Amino acid sequence: MDVFDGLPDAIIVDILNKVGDVRTLLRCSSLSKRFNSLVPQSESLSLRLDQFVTTESQPGSPVSNSFQSSLYKSFQGCISRFSKPAKPITIKNLSPDIPSKILSKFARVKKLEVVLPGGDASLEKAAAVKWKAGYGKTLETCTVLAFRSASTVCSPSPAYSENESDAEFVNGLKTRVEWTISALIAASTRHFLMSQVVKEHEEMESLVIHDKEGEGTVVMGTEGLREFRKSEAAREGVDERVEKNRSVVPSVRMSMRHAPSLKLKSGICLESATLVIVRPSEGYSDIGDDELATEAFAGNCMYGEAVVALLKCKKNALEMNSF
Repeated sequence: MDVFDGLPDAIIVDILNKVGDVRTLLRCSSLSKRFNSLVPQSESLSLRLDQFVTTESQPGSPVSNSFQSSLYKSFQGCISRFSKPAKPITIKNLSPDIPSKILSKFARVKKLEVVLPGGDASLEKAAAVKWKAGYGKTLETCTVLAFRSASTVCSPSPAYSENESDAEFVNGLKTRVEWTISALIAASTRHFLMSQVVKEHEEMESLVIHDKEGEGTVVMGTEGLREFRKSEAAREGVDERVEKNRSVVPSVRMSMRHAPSLKLKSGICLESATLVIVRPSEGYSDIGDDELATEAFAGNCMYGEAVVALLKCKKNALEMNSF
């Protein structure tokens, strides 16, 4: 007798939830009729899109034909399909139908983590950006930390410097705004990518979308997911997408702080370090901005330290129209 067969279904589902990885779970569904019936009950999933979509997959097709057929082939067939290395893909080329099709087998998704193949913010060479955005029916908050370069060569003494001319400030402002817009576009692209999944999986309570390079993260909690579904139902048939691959960014107000040269305790110097906290103009309030920025980069020593230092800098307020 197979002792594993003696385990109750509830324990098997709990084990599957600990596994989480969608690719592995889809393999398990091919093992037996029992697994085929229990895998769809998995509630906690992790979806790595670069494992399912390759550069040969066309934007118009939800998944490649070979992947569609592999779901119904034998376990050996699945191994042969999944053993092929995935090629890099461009996030903007992905359709919401792709994650929707992959997750269609799962009926009780409550927690979903989506890992994208790479960052999608457009930056100049050597520049770096980290961002975290909270979404409901639209953007709720976005915290952006960026810098032009990092090195061990830095101006002496103070942790940060604000000694720059008006001309330097204006020239730098254009770059800082471009960084912010790039991060907002990346966030709205990810939000739109998962829109179909959010509408179809009504039991979902938590959605986190990030890339394996650690560039940016989109978070949707229970209230945000519920708000999004209600708004989508109310405006069904109305297309508010821009360029057909991202959600609309609402009119926002930005709280921007920067330092031409920011020296960290580790000795690393960040050039043109910038911290931007973005909130929708409607019902705007900057209460809790400091806590929001600190929480966004908690657990990352260098970026966390940079945030603490930048919060001491002079704050500049800007407004941006919807786009």
